Amino acid sequence: MNIRISSIVVLSVALAQGCTTPAEHDLAGDSATSGTGSSAAVRNCSELFNQRVQRRLEYCRTCHVPGGVGDVEDGRLFLLSNDRSRDLDLLELAWENLGGNDDGPNRILRMASGTDSRSHSGGQPWPVGSNAYRDMSAQLSGFEDAAACVLDGATGVGDDIEELALLGSRKGGHVWFDFCEADEDGNPRPDSAQLPTDPRELVQPGTNIGKAVHFNFHWKDCRVDPELVGEQPHPKTCGELRTAYERGATLMRGNGVPGQGAFFAGNEPNGYAAITAEQYNNLWQQWGLSERPDNFDVLVAERYGVGANPVRNPYPVPLPNGELEDPNATNGGSGQLPYGYLQTRNADGSWSSNITNNCQACHTIDIDGEMIVGGGGALFDAGVISRDAAAAGNAAGGFLSASGLGGRTRGTNTAQFTNVAAAASVADPNQVLSTAMSGSTGSGDTPAWWNVGSRPLKFVDAAFSGDGVRADMAFFTPLLDKRPVPSSTEDRENWIRDHAYVADTYITAVKAPEWPADRMGAIDTALAEQGAILFHAKNLWDAALNNPFEQPEGGNGSCASCHGAYAPRFVHDPAYLDTPALEGIASNVTPLALIGTDPVHIETYDEGTNQALSNTIYAYPETMGSDAAPDDNPVQDCGTQNEDRLRGDREIGYAAPPLYGIWATAPYFHNGSVPNVWQVLDPAARPQIWRRVSRPTPPELEGQAGIIMGYDTDTQRAYDAEVLGWRYDDIQCGSSGTNPYFDCNPTDPNGPTAQPTMTELYGNILLGNSVTIPRPFTDQQIEDRKVYNTNITSQGNGGHEFTSVLTDQERRALIEYLKTL
Repeated sequence: MNIRISSIVVLSVALAQGCTTPAEHDLAGDSATSGTGSSAAVRNCSELFNQRVQRRLEYCRTCHVPGGVGDVEDGRLFLLSNDRSRDLDLLELAWENLGGNDDGPNRILRMASGTDSRSHSGGQPWPVGSNAYRDMSAQLSGFEDAAACVLDGATGVGDDIEELALLGSRKGGHVWFDFCEADEDGNPRPDSAQLPTDPRELVQPGTNIGKAVHFNFHWKDCRVDPELVGEQPHPKTCGELRTAYERGATLMRGNGVPGQGAFFAGNEPNGYAAITAEQYNNLWQQWGLSERPDNFDVLVAERYGVGANPVRNPYPVPLPNGELEDPNATNGGSGQLPYGYLQTRNADGSWSSNITNNCQACHTIDIDGEMIVGGGGALFDAGVISRDAAAAGNAAGGFLSASGLGGRTRGTNTAQFTNVAAAASVADPNQVLSTAMSGSTGSGDTPAWWNVGSRPLKFVDAAFSGDGVRADMAFFTPLLDKRPVPSSTEDRENWIRDHAYVADTYITAVKAPEWPADRMGAIDTALAEQGAILFHAKNLWDAALNNPFEQPEGGNGSCASCHGAYAPRFVHDPAYLDTPALEGIASNVTPLALIGTDPVHIETYDEGTNQALSNTIYAYPETMGSDAAPDDNPVQDCGTQNEDRLRGDREIGYAAPPLYGIWATAPYFHNGSVPNVWQVLDPAARPQIWRRVSRPTPPELEGQAGIIMGYDTDTQRAYDAEVLGWRYDDIQCGSSGTNPYFDCNPTDPNGPTAQPTMTELYGNILLGNSVTIPRPFTDQQIEDRKVYNTNITSQGNGGHEFTSVLTDQERRALIEYLKTL
């Protein structure tokens, strides 16, 4: 029978992507749960099917049923149904369709065992010699000769094994918190409980070699010798972890608690980045209003893209006589600051009347009015608050506005400007030119904190080891405090050493939110299970798919190859991970030439800039060239990991993130250029110029000057659950917010513009692209900051185009699965 190769590949998606064998599960640590045991004999084909074969088809049924991803033209050569009484007949029909036993073992068996000459996207779940291979071989042979089904006890399959689930997620965070929160009985563990090994620490050279999940960046312990670096060692017990978390929560949460961190001032109350309560209360004057509105606090949150804080977060407001409240007579004041803002406290605990920002401004998002700490895809418009603060008389706001660090588009920023820190730490004259011509890091999308505990690396460009936690404190570095005696370099570095670890502990504790089924619809479990199989086992570079893009090195060619394994069935499969402890760990840096996403950010960091950055406190210069580790470990040098001396053969590229809570982190890519997950998977669907929809203006505010509404975060009104992303409008070149021929071409989307020239002029000058960002002065210019133009330097939406080989049905299944993570 002449069957095309493509039909075999499609057929095998379900059969060979997952009908795992008892032997395989024994290797993974599964235990027997039921069954007759290996001594049971099989007397005929009916017994063989009922006792041993049909249960394996349950996994195959995930995809090969009407409406499943295997229900395509060629895949219909083998389709099961929801009527299990027809399974034997349908299997026999597939056997006939695929050539019977004319050429030896049937192609179903050859493909699933890896003995066919053609590649198989699902791997080899029925290896020759396994019980599954023997039983399926006997069953298929029995269709021709019933005697083949008669098996004695010595050839049995062993105990029946209950298959592990295809769905399930630990929701990110760090496993230490899961461990301490609940023991085997669900009770919190005592403070004395010893912590298990940090799973990220397991990612060392040699880990997962030849496995389906590939690692090419390896963990380095930056505190392997605390005496050398002057920092607290890693926690050993649940008690130590809890203590560090509480310190970190005080520092990072804000809300006016004593000891909170403030931008560029550590936890000093009087930083130059702070704005006085009087200046804050007068921000409305920059909005074009004639008087302070009664709903001032609400309008602040909308205009600057920061969520309303459900926890009391006070500041002093004007009294009827025009004077400000005394914050120390009113427990901080009667005003309510939004998330990401705080009133600082003096050393004695009294209120200072100074208002500043902390990390929550960018790292907390609003979904249906609920503030999600550690969320990605920010709402904050740092450019607008910097402009308004500068106009109100704040010098730091003026600097931030002038430098363009607030980014070009609302919700993005250029916050990872570590090349600026590198420029201040040049130690070699040869590095001067590199840092001076390093350009700008470009537009960046805020990453989610709940993935940090699953990343052995830090930042989208893998600049630091995941243990290089000092970089988390860059914005809190006490550079701009107003102490009578300015802090010294040693003072600043000691502050970072004392606080970086506890801040990171707080960050790694954050969990991803559950999919809000009550508001956005229940997850289609059957479709999600199909997506789990595709995510972990579909080889996007299978020969039959003719993927035109080069395949990354290592792994099985699936999504999991770069982004990690999550489904319990695959996490416990030794073909995927060396140990189930590596669940959700993603440590793969995809070379720029392969991932193809916008290159501006990574190209900013050339060798000279990376060398200079290694001289900074953030790169643990104490570890340079030191062998503080035991003899059986590699040198724990925590300098900039993209330096040639540390990077080795690994190519420069972008780090594939873990995907916990991905539904809540739109838009996507490191620069926020793609509105939804569907478009990540279907490159042809990506818009060139788009604008996320805004929250409707209340009727009572319609037409009022200075009223700027933030992005709409009502999921029923503004979220598209079918594509996983916030709704947006397509924008035509020439519409408000675009400059024809400068940053888009109205006659040809791919036609010439001035952007390449601008990139050449400013792209190689430190902060060059940032200073070209237009400063908003009018309401319309502020509204136009919601327009995302992918033609502009650093905002390209190309890349990740190897997923173009997926079918729409496969994309739907993958999206449904991603909702479960």
